[in-house]
Amino acid sequence: MRHIKTLFHYFSLSFAACVLAIIASFFVGGIGAVVTTIFLAGLEVALSFDNAVVNAGILRHWGEVWRQRFMLWGIIIAVFLMRLAFPLLIVAVSAHLDPVSAIRLAISQPDAYARIMVSVHHHIAAFGGAFLLMVFFNFFVASHKTDHWLTPIERPLTRLGQMEAIESALTLLIVILFSLFLPLTIRSEFVVAGVWGTITYILTKGLSSLLSNDGESAAQHIIPQGIAGFLYLELIDASFSFDGVLGAFALTNNLFIIVLGLGAGAMFVRSFTILLVDKGTLNQYRYLEHGAFWAIGALALLMLLDVVIAIPEAVTGLLGAILIIAALASSILANRRKT
Repeated sequence: MRHIKTLFHYFSLSFAACVLAIIASFFVGGIGAVVTTIFLAGLEVALSFDNAVVNAGILRHWGEVWRQRFMLWGIIIAVFLMRLAFPLLIVAVSAHLDPVSAIRLAISQPDAYARIMVSVHHHIAAFGGAFLLMVFFNFFVASHKTDHWLTPIERPLTRLGQMEAIESALTLLIVILFSLFLPLTIRSEFVVAGVWGTITYILTKGLSSLLSNDGESAAQHIIPQGIAGFLYLELIDASFSFDGVLGAFALTNNLFIIVLGLGAGAMFVRSFTILLVDKGTLNQYRYLEHGAFWAIGALALLMLLDVVIAIPEAVTGLLGAILIIAALASSILANRRKT
């Protein structure tokens, strides 16, 4: 009974949002739209589960005020900006349309809208993949890191942290290597988008450190609370949402169904993040955060690879789940050995 009350406390708003999304989707497209909305919500949760763990690792160092701001304003940004406004902006820029015309296109010609989104897939994948690779490498090459899960791999990565800007070098090298498998017509665009993803990470992380007066936090790669830290979290969420938004077009071309489904899933991810923070789950299961960052690295590589060959969304979600479950199991075994 206590566990049920706990789940209700953290997920009541998420379930309410899901019910409202289902009701709204029914009025938009009937039973078929309801089924699609439920599938999209599940897709978002599956693809962003590791995002919740990473966010929790950052939020545990923040105060209650900034945690609440992340929950309130963060979900507004996640649902309305990243799942609604951002795709419309991509279509508007790519097709040289004004925002109103982009909305009309999404409503009246959803197939054309979807084609434009797919046509810029390599831009989005390269930007998001590079950004997430920077997040991945930043965690594992940190010179202060002494706790390892996959020791034969993680320990050498930590040693690489003694090299200046090694995260950027590795990320750009991977982007360039993937670009070699692409047609010449889009190769340069892919690389440029990857460079911008790397630059965006550097500027965001640098701004966060610049606005922090805590030298120890900066040395330990802890993201301080504040506007810059909030922006950093939102950019990570945005990078995760790219994959979900593009994958949603495999199920529907209806912009509003996509927003309803992915938005409902984003609510569950946010609730799960706060649950992890409040319960101190990352402190209790020492390798869980490692598994989440390995899942991020895998997602980044799959995003880049998806430009070369089509990768089913199920593969992405399943691989991330396997890595996190394995890290959780390793944590439980490590705790038992201690006792």
